[in-house]
Amino acid sequence: MGSGSGSWPTPTPRRIATLSVHTSPLEQPGTGDAGGMNVYIVEVAKRLAARGVEVEIFTRATASGLPPLVEMSPGVHVRHVTSGPFEGLDKEELPSQLCAFTTGVLRAEAAHPPGYYDLIHSHYWLSGQVGWLARERWGVPHIHTAHTLAKVKNKFIAVGDRPEPRARVIGEEQVIAESDRLVANTRFEAQDLITHYGADPRLVSVVQPGVDLERFRPGDADRARFGLPEHGRIIAFVGRIQPLKAPDVLISALAEMRAGGGSSDVTVVICGGPSGSGLDRPTSLIELAASLGVADSVVFLPPQTGADLAALYRAADLVAVPSYNESFGLVALEAQACGTPVVAAAVGGLVTAVQDGISGVLVDGHDPADWARVLEQLLDSPAQRHRLAAGAVAHASQFSWDRTADNLLRVYRDAVTEHRALIAARLEGATYAW
Repeated sequence: MGSGSGSWPTPTPRRIATLSVHTSPLEQPGTGDAGGMNVYIVEVAKRLAARGVEVEIFTRATASGLPPLVEMSPGVHVRHVTSGPFEGLDKEELPSQLCAFTTGVLRAEAAHPPGYYDLIHSHYWLSGQVGWLARERWGVPHIHTAHTLAKVKNKFIAVGDRPEPRARVIGEEQVIAESDRLVANTRFEAQDLITHYGADPRLVSVVQPGVDLERFRPGDADRARFGLPEHGRIIAFVGRIQPLKAPDVLISALAEMRAGGGSSDVTVVICGGPSGSGLDRPTSLIELAASLGVADSVVFLPPQTGADLAALYRAADLVAVPSYNESFGLVALEAQACGTPVVAAAVGGLVTAVQDGISGVLVDGHDPADWARVLEQLLDSPAQRHRLAAGAVAHASQFSWDRTADNLLRVYRDAVTEHRALIAARLEGATYAW
């Protein structure tokens, strides 16, 4: 990655415009469109502010009563941009409102002296479209993090799920081609950007997400807090309820385990809310559990936050992440930080988030019989779970949001340095031409 030229000191951005069009950092992760990206934006913004970098997060207003500007934490503000109807607008319909959203972003900047923002960081392709235009208007570097990629999602699509539309693929291609830097969560995502989208390898940086190691740490299991059985064994799923996340695989695996004559004391906890194509059939998991005869052993919980989420991880013997694709898998990292081994699909960022055989177990494919076999073997081996629990804590300790913020700052500084050097070269060329 280029680091610019000349003798100028490496500049640290004073103020960053963070773009998150389709989901607000103020929303509760685990339902709707709020998930790991929300956590990422919030945690990084707070730590950048602690390093003296102001962060202003632009997101679409989803209610008429929202104030235009909210202080989320010291040095971090969330700006609600009016673009389209406040409610009832699906993510798939948001491209029609990008012009209105971009106008709101440009007007916010125009209310300040020129050069108010030093850099733009967009998250997800919709925000990337806005960042691309703002970059041209403001003359500042544009950093983009995709979080998920349509071509990759369509390659590993769940049975019965809707493929990502062609319009998104084209939009991603445009954003990737026009960004000054691309930030990938793992080396696998970096390779996807290069292989499937033709990204310039010199402009792709790998910055791994982190985990709040103060909040997510080992502790006593308090199952009564959630009304869970005090005795017996518990497998937890945490995430949005949609085919991509594959919670149905876990319920089907429970039925396989039960059919084998064992695991009568196993409870599966499904924690989350409907999202994406999961909204088409919000009761599908309840119906599946009933049809398989395991409804009495499946507990559904709404999305949890803060200390409650950490307590849920600790209450489980295992956490399952059977997703068809994950750009990273923050749930896996959070669970491991709490000392709970993770059984995850061997896909995407989960291969990085889970250290196979050390902090958890990776499963090839999504056959419920395979998942049942792995889960049952671990449940029947307390010694192995204890060993994996120790490995989980050690593995998660290598990740922190402070490290993520520091690595992002390096990317930002390189982008700003190179941008300023380019401007200087152009001015010098113009002087000689004159």
